[in-house]
Amino acid sequence: MSGVADLLNEAPFFAGLRADWVELIAGCGSNVSFDAGAAIFREGDSADTFYLLRHGSVALEAYVPNGGELVIETIDAGDVLGWSWLFPPYRWHFGAHAAGEVRATAFDAACLRGKCDADPALGYELTKRFAQTMVERLQWTRLRLLDVYGNVGTG
Repeated sequence: MSGVADLLNEAPFFAGLRADWVELIAGCGSNVSFDAGAAIFREGDSADTFYLLRHGSVALEAYVPNGGELVIETIDAGDVLGWSWLFPPYRWHFGAHAAGEVRATAFDAACLRGKCDADPALGYELTKRFAQTMVERLQWTRLRLLDVYGNVGTG
């Protein structure tokens, strides 16, 4: 089994995934690192990768007019980063910067989309898992917005 496949088997996001699918996904992966403060991707750019974070944390950011970048969530080791690669038009909806030194496994989106097209059951399984991640992150964002704006008009 490849080193990338071993990393996938240890990650909660990929828990219970069929061994042959793990190998297919691993074939699209390579290990990368980012220095503290480095931009991993920028909102609006082409979403051609997703990441499994192995070490460090990443600040997920949204651009706010007249306010700059607002950190909406911090993604930690063991989590996946990026779902925009899965849905046309394949553009990042947020930006991401390394909050410290980051080591991750990067997955080539075109490679993985091709494997999902060839095996729709794999595509469906990954879509379900990324949809769950999206729901969790939207809920987190909702709670964060309630913290920021929840007391407006009560004073």
